[in-house]
Amino acid sequence: METDGKEEISVEDEAVDKDIFKDCSNIAFYRRQKQQLSKKSTYQALLDSVTVGKDSTNFQIINEATKVPLLTEVYSIEGNIFRFKINEESPLKPRYEVPDVLTSKPNTVRLISCSRDIGSLELTNGKGDLKCHITANPFKVDLVSEEEVVMSINSLGQLYFEHLQIPLKERATKENEEDASVDTSQQNQEDMGLWEEKFGKYVDVKVNGPASIGLDFSLNGFEYLYGLPQHAESHQLKNTGDGEAYRLYNLDVYGYKINDKMGIYGSVPYLLAHKLGRTLGIFWLNSSETLVEINTEPAVKYTLTQMGTVAAKQKVTSRTNVHWMSESGIIDVFLLTGPTPSDVFKQYSSLTGTQAMPPLFSLGYHQCRWNYEDEHDVKAVDAGFDKHDIPYDVIWLDIEHTEGKRYFTWDKKRFPNPKRMQELLQNKKRKLVVISDPHIKIDPDYSVYAKAKEQGFFVKNHEGGDFEGVCWPGLSSYLDFTNPKVREWYSGLFAFSVYEGSTDILYIWNDMNEPSVFRGPELTMHKNAIHHGNWEHRELHNIYGFYQQMATAEGLIQRSKGKERPFVLTRSFFAGSQKYGAVWTGDNIAEWSYLKISIPMLLTLSITGISFCGADVGGFIGNPEAELLVRWYQAGAYQPFFRSHATMNTKRREPWLFGEENTRLIRQAIRERYALLPYWYSLFYRAHVTSEPIMRPLWVEFPDELQTFGVEDEYMLGSALLVHPVTEPKATVVDVFLPGSNEVWYDSKTFAHWEGACTVKIPVALDTIPVFQRGGSVVPIKTTIGKSTGWMTDFPYGLRVALSTEGSAVGEFYLDDGHSFQYLHQKQFLHRKFSFCSGVLINSCADERGHYLSKCVVEQILVLGLKKQPSLVTTHSSDGKDQPVAFTYCAETSTLSLEKLSLNVGTDWKVYIK
Repeated sequence: METDGKEEISVEDEAVDKDIFKDCSNIAFYRRQKQQLSKKSTYQALLDSVTVGKDSTNFQIINEATKVPLLTEVYSIEGNIFRFKINEESPLKPRYEVPDVLTSKPNTVRLISCSRDIGSLELTNGKGDLKCHITANPFKVDLVSEEEVVMSINSLGQLYFEHLQIPLKERATKENEEDASVDTSQQNQEDMGLWEEKFGKYVDVKVNGPASIGLDFSLNGFEYLYGLPQHAESHQLKNTGDGEAYRLYNLDVYGYKINDKMGIYGSVPYLLAHKLGRTLGIFWLNSSETLVEINTEPAVKYTLTQMGTVAAKQKVTSRTNVHWMSESGIIDVFLLTGPTPSDVFKQYSSLTGTQAMPPLFSLGYHQCRWNYEDEHDVKAVDAGFDKHDIPYDVIWLDIEHTEGKRYFTWDKKRFPNPKRMQELLQNKKRKLVVISDPHIKIDPDYSVYAKAKEQGFFVKNHEGGDFEGVCWPGLSSYLDFTNPKVREWYSGLFAFSVYEGSTDILYIWNDMNEPSVFRGPELTMHKNAIHHGNWEHRELHNIYGFYQQMATAEGLIQRSKGKERPFVLTRSFFAGSQKYGAVWTGDNIAEWSYLKISIPMLLTLSITGISFCGADVGGFIGNPEAELLVRWYQAGAYQPFFRSHATMNTKRREPWLFGEENTRLIRQAIRERYALLPYWYSLFYRAHVTSEPIMRPLWVEFPDELQTFGVEDEYMLGSALLVHPVTEPKATVVDVFLPGSNEVWYDSKTFAHWEGACTVKIPVALDTIPVFQRGGSVVPIKTTIGKSTGWMTDFPYGLRVALSTEGSAVGEFYLDDGHSFQYLHQKQFLHRKFSFCSGVLINSCADERGHYLSKCVVEQILVLGLKKQPSLVTTHSSDGKDQPVAFTYCAETSTLSLEKLSLNVGTDWKVYIK
């Protein structure tokens, strides 16, 4: 590299011009595939080669031009999932297959051949409800459900597979062994980037030549597709134009453009398609650079007089074509056949795991900036929250807390006594999060560097030495987290005896783990850097950050001897990152448009398994005006990960620095978050156990309502609350769509109610957060707010019972100790069900396996939508005692309020309303 590591590194090294990032025209494998596919060479399945094994049905496919065979494996997996793998039958050397993402080897169901003729083969999973119809020439696969083709593979003939080749130098010595399928002329090599690919001043050398793959999927009747995070784009995936694709390539893009399909910090190569009556998923398990083209062909209407009814029916159906292209690896794709959204969520989590159950504190409010200056600053900010009566749980320290950006150290001048500082926080029942990035400063006197160097734990360059790149500390090497031994060693660095100055209230933030390499190609690692197992970086680029978060989470679990849940936030992520912690949307800007785009960005993360997600409140870059900051707090309070963050050189923006009125509004928003923590925690348990997203697009909750399919300015929190954040300046009214023709919705503040399936104009002042409770739901809340979640353990609960059009309601409540794994190993938890029907509210056990003693009582019950004033309200507890209860009824809002109750939250009881 051009630096000696002594020059000053600044934010300018990261905040580079966006033209250092590629678009499709700069990506050689995209150009090659587009050019080759225009020539229409086809593949044929050799169905006489079919073999049926215990797990899979296998057959060869062959390209008509090259005659080189590929091996196709078809698996049926429990839970209505099909898996297709296509690989070279005998590659020059093994091709990369992504490890560690699937939680275990999937349980297969034997495929049965149910019909076969010369040109086709039909396989079924035994239940007969799903069939896989394989056509030999040209090769095509149809997924058939109830005689309807829901998905076709390779119907556009875009299957593409570049075979590994002997390096050019070696090949030159072998006569007549030139591969006829590859034109090695100088001109073509440069255009197509076969063996070398140039971008700016960088040259990417490919030892075994081009190795890209591609395949198309046609989704019949589907126009609405979602997924493929991370992009600063709409929730519904858009059609890609010429020379455009959704790019999945993890990159450090400071102040990323919005409404753009360029790759940013994380990649989940998974999309969902939804139409009336069915939801599908496609999970493309590949960790190399990936591009996805989407093209919807709208329904074309023909009159029935022109043709038979069957043909006409096919013609009126719309179709969306999805074309996946990856730079290397194999084709390994999972087809999740639904049929409902919740089925697809379960199918995906059965492969990649569910959201980790977070410690309760992490659902509170987090205060961060780059950087809190020193121990005195931390103490002053902490005291500021108490002085202004604003609850918060965690204060964060960015890179400046270390000694010269050496992670696992403390700056001795700024943080001379980190344990004392943590003690101060611990006495307030608060936590500390510090940063730990994957780059390690090259300094033989820095023990982390010296030990990693000695054991060969860094990523190598293609010549065999340690890869060196520039990041915050200057010249750095990068830990090879793909190596299990490196992960094990790194996990050990978090032990209290090793990480000096750390205590059990210290948690971790993994940043810059795309990995970010200043002055590298596209600000990242060279693709021909070498990892454990001799794999090139290009094969596994998108999974690098996933592995760092995995190792960090494991380290936090290990330091507590397996007892305590970790909290780890990561910027870079992949499919399955939900198992290890939380994710955020990176370096956003303090502008209204970034507040607005955060909603679809978080919805997309949520439906692709990553429920614990959030955006930097206020915008990381720049100085938000007071109104924007207030609106961002109001939005963030109703999003899963709730953290304010700001970059260096921005004005300080603690919640009390914008005048008394704005302090009041921010306090109110944060307090609303804390009041709802019992509901939040119950939702996280649902996500952990049943894979249901926490933040849900309306179409997930209302899958049969076409009007919901494109909505992205509002969303459901669980199934009970609809949230419509205000994202426009100086707004006085917002149009809120309330779905469901049989639904009733209640304003959570005024208790005014509306019937569903309509758009209502809601007046908004600066203190208004439009939140609506769905009729038929029960939402548990805390009636008193503490300084942090730790103070609120024994505070009483309230129930908000919103009646449906039938006068009933149901809800649930989950409780455990909030921090350990005892809920899992010793079944120490409470899971309760609340139901209201025919004037009786019942608290009953939802899961008999759980046992957890709680002193907490329900002291307040609010019933919304009660049409008639009761004459008598009594409580009936499990010990058989009936008690009359004082109540207040408001005829204007049809609400019944019960106060000063003392009903233990963990025991059976009933409330009778007569």
